Amino acid sequence: MHVLFEDDGQLKAGTVLADHDASLQVEAASGKRLKIKAANVLLRFASPSPAATLADAQKLAADLDAGFLWEVTGDGEFDFDQLAREYYGRPPEPAQAAAVAMRLAASPMHFYRKGKGRFRRAPPEALEAALKSVERKKRDATQAEAWVAELIAGRLPDALREKLPMLLYKPDKNALEWKALSHASDAQRKSPLELLAACGAIPSTHDYHYNAFLAATFPHGANFPALGDLPAFPELPLAQVRAFSIDDASTTEIDDAFSVTEVQGGRARIGIHIACPALAIAHGSPADAMGRERLSTVYMPGRKLTMLPDALVAAFTLRAGTSPPALSLYVEIDERGNVERQSTHIERVPIAANLRLTEIADAFTADLPSADDPPWTAELRMLWKLARGLAGARGKNDVQRIDYSFRVDWEAVGANGEPGRVEIVPRPRGSPLDKLIAELMIHVNNAWGRTLADAHAAGLYRVQSNGKVKMSTRPGEHQGLGLAHYLWASSPLRRYSDLVNQRQLLAVLDGRRPPYAENDAELFAALADFEATYAQYADFQDRMERYWCLRWLVQENAGEVTAHVIRDTLVRFEQLPLIVRLADLPALAPDTRVRIAIGRIDLLASTLECRFAGVAPLV
Repeated sequence: MHVLFEDDGQLKAGTVLADHDASLQVEAASGKRLKIKAANVLLRFASPSPAATLADAQKLAADLDAGFLWEVTGDGEFDFDQLAREYYGRPPEPAQAAAVAMRLAASPMHFYRKGKGRFRRAPPEALEAALKSVERKKRDATQAEAWVAELIAGRLPDALREKLPMLLYKPDKNALEWKALSHASDAQRKSPLELLAACGAIPSTHDYHYNAFLAATFPHGANFPALGDLPAFPELPLAQVRAFSIDDASTTEIDDAFSVTEVQGGRARIGIHIACPALAIAHGSPADAMGRERLSTVYMPGRKLTMLPDALVAAFTLRAGTSPPALSLYVEIDERGNVERQSTHIERVPIAANLRLTEIADAFTADLPSADDPPWTAELRMLWKLARGLAGARGKNDVQRIDYSFRVDWEAVGANGEPGRVEIVPRPRGSPLDKLIAELMIHVNNAWGRTLADAHAAGLYRVQSNGKVKMSTRPGEHQGLGLAHYLWASSPLRRYSDLVNQRQLLAVLDGRRPPYAENDAELFAALADFEATYAQYADFQDRMERYWCLRWLVQENAGEVTAHVIRDTLVRFEQLPLIVRLADLPALAPDTRVRIAIGRIDLLASTLECRFAGVAPLV
């Protein structure tokens, strides 16, 4: 006796070796012995052999039309052998019954399984939808094959060009366009990004990196919503000073300025003036929501995304020839630069000049004036006296290091014919001018941190212990700066933490309840979001600076550069803020000057291949 049975969802046939009530021992057509449940047996037959029955059934099943079977079947459940009897008009032979069972099982669109050997035809609307889906998949497969052929030929299909943002930055693995790109990439043994670039889909490597950041960070676009009219801020007294700012030439958000008023006996009243947008940006207002969403200005070589809309920046930036509102810390010093007293005022400050970093020499470091001193040297000399006194009081030594300024001329043609020629200029950190600005900013942030702490008002403080800097709503020691109170309040046009702190300061100075309480959940949320976002922006800036360093190497056709060993295989370039590992670097002492041969540079991946070319002479 032979049987047709189901095993693991497949139809099989075999010879019965032992027949028990609930199970059978069967030798399948393949020769394998199986123990099967009696309920899984669909058909018993004496001849022909199991192998011959399956072979004949497969031939017969190939000729059966599932659509015709569906049409002649009623709506109720039925057994396969019942349909086989009706189809052939007589009791079916084993191969014929098996063929019908195979065709029913292989046509899930037409027939639903309802048990062992039992089926029910699909409802007409369900079958219609399934058939349309199959037809659509066939069309999609044909279309995808055509796209794959074009991609392999180095052409970008128009349909894929329309989906480039998705393909480049947020792939949808279920999209037909992505599937075609993936198949073509596998065929060409390239990454999807490399293949798209080869097809001319990425004309600008810079724009690729920039747009990738926008897609991840600003999925709804980087444009600000409509701002509307700014609320009027209160009438403020006009300060009797001539203030000036010191910034890079590209700075538009001028947050800080200084003034010096000499007093008898070599004493002076120094003003540190900070732009005051918190006067008009109320907590919870639409403008506040814009700052809260972006949290900081995003910096990168040649471009930036401001935290606040241009109209807001223009209303409060400390631009020369205007008298914008400011929060001013006045510091009175004696003839030796020691602080005697200080006070904070809300006022309008006349801005007489916007000095640029590149235009200021070190003449102010001389103790005595000279006829050759450029304008504002006398004021800078007084600021320098205060800065040295503040640094001495904190007990902090000068830290000398080299920073770099990136200047991108977008009108010029740079590497690989892309717009943008970059100039990377070393900028010594710890210079007198850097120290002057840094000390005055540290002092104002320390003073206002103490103001909030003395008023028991919450703020977004910066604290440091064991070398790690973090933010807190309560004041704490900042070991690196040697201060007990320190927060950021000096850049409210560029950092949301500073805007929050300024809002708290204005309330304390006016005798009002601050907008944020000490345990305010919203304040904690702003703290956490600011820290995470600020770190994200800083990481992007680092990545773009690395990109522009590689652009510079391509632009200058640099075949070999010099570097200094940091440790092990790590080296730092001399001309660029670039650190790389040299796998073939021999054991050399730190700070050894070496030559590096520049190899392949991939601007899309921001990778650099280079090798050790020898020890370089000291200069």
